[in-house]
Amino acid sequence: MSTLLETSRRDPYAEVRDVALAAVLTREDAAEETGLNPLERITCRIHRRWLHHCVHSRTHVIPVTGHRWCRACECAADISVDELTGTVAVRCTRCRRIPEGPATRQLIRCCRASLAAAQDSHV
Repeated sequence: MSTLLETSRRDPYAEVRDVALAAVLTREDAAEETGLNPLERITCRIHRRWLHHCVHSRTHVIPVTGHRWCRACECAADISVDELTGTVAVRCTRCRRIPEGPATRQLIRCCRASLAAAQDSHV
């Protein structure tokens, strides 16, 4: 009889109800092993969700890279994702400006891709 620990080693996403999400999580985990930049994921291995569903978490603030971070104010930036319109917006919590740079552009691009993949999985 297999234990829960043995089951999670075989399939860490067995408890994820969204089959398409579980498949993408698994695929991105494998891709990371062969060079995928973890910041290019459209899923989140920590929260086991589509990126756009959890990107607002403080876990996704990375000052070193500038992800959800305003370098000018040295504080976290808010991110909002409108699933209806597909709009992704990042704003500094202090100065209310959009943090400039490749990390913000990458985050917006990955959230949009996450939105599209999640919508495709529910069609």
